Amino acid sequence: MNSAPLKTHLALQVVLIVASVFSFSFLFGEVDTSPQFIPQAAGATNEPYQPQAISPGGIVIPIYPPDSPFLKQDRITEAEVYTMHDVPGRIHNIVNVHNPSIEVHTVPKSSNTGVAMIVLAGGGHKRLIIGSEGTDLVPYFYNFGVNTFILRYRLRDDGYNAEVDAVNDTLQAIRLIRSRADEWGIDPDKIGVMGFSAGGEPSANAALQYVKFDAANNDSSDPLAGVSSRPDFVGLIYTGPSEITKSPETVEIAKDIPPAFIVCASYGNASHTRWSFDYYMAMLDKEVPNIEIHMYGNGWHGGGLTDRGGIPYGTWPDRFIDWFRDLGYLNKPGMKTKAAKDIEAYVAK
Repeated sequence: MNSAPLKTHLALQVVLIVASVFSFSFLFGEVDTSPQFIPQAAGATNEPYQPQAISPGGIVIPIYPPDSPFLKQDRITEAEVYTMHDVPGRIHNIVNVHNPSIEVHTVPKSSNTGVAMIVLAGGGHKRLIIGSEGTDLVPYFYNFGVNTFILRYRLRDDGYNAEVDAVNDTLQAIRLIRSRADEWGIDPDKIGVMGFSAGGEPSANAALQYVKFDAANNDSSDPLAGVSSRPDFVGLIYTGPSEITKSPETVEIAKDIPPAFIVCASYGNASHTRWSFDYYMAMLDKEVPNIEIHMYGNGWHGGGLTDRGGIPYGTWPDRFIDWFRDLGYLNKPGMKTKAAKDIEAYVAK
């Protein structure tokens, strides 16, 4: 067999590749191929730390005034610390949060449902897994006309009480967003939380503790006094334990406790499954309306929005949207949701 034509063909391909590279360099010069738009934490100063946006277009607002008694004044100037993913430009986690904040991502007016989805990443109260359980949700919810708010709450490993400080941060974030609803195009009756793993704990506890929080923070010196911290809905995604698990004999379930969507894997994730059922059964015992639970037979902890290799557990975001749409949250702002109507009827019993 004569190999000359093949050699000639290969040689011609090499010449064309070299020529194309040469012509590109000749026309455009040296091209910088390093990654761009890499999120970076701000440096520490003598002033309260100003958190930086970690997703394009984000507006970052601390949730407390700098002199708030909720803050540790001896640590408020410390900078957050980012750990980057092996994918360029992607944050894996954030630690050293002492000036908790919300990162605001709104949607166009034409598609806006008025929903404010406050997202709480997990991380075992050691870190915030802010990529897969934070920034990934911004473009996902954008497609449904849902405004996303990424909450950076305080962590146990940074010296805080996860059962107190993280819950306060969640309730304060709800109050802050509700107080600025007009500014951001938010329906004040469509503000809720979605917590992953450890982030599910303050999310669930916000639904359980908002009455006490509002009563304790109603002084005229509080700039948000009189603004309700009640979440209108709660998403608990492979959640950690709530107050129901830890203090079942003292927990108080308000009559107007919000609806909840709960999801986990019942095999390969036993502890989180039990914690999910603890919350669900407490709501079931009270016959709270619109509490939905999905337990998948195969799965593992974590994973955020990923499709998990095509197993059914990877479809949980679709099931959440089904539930959300069914309760009327994806309607236009100002339209009373089915969820609100059902709670009113439940309270009136």
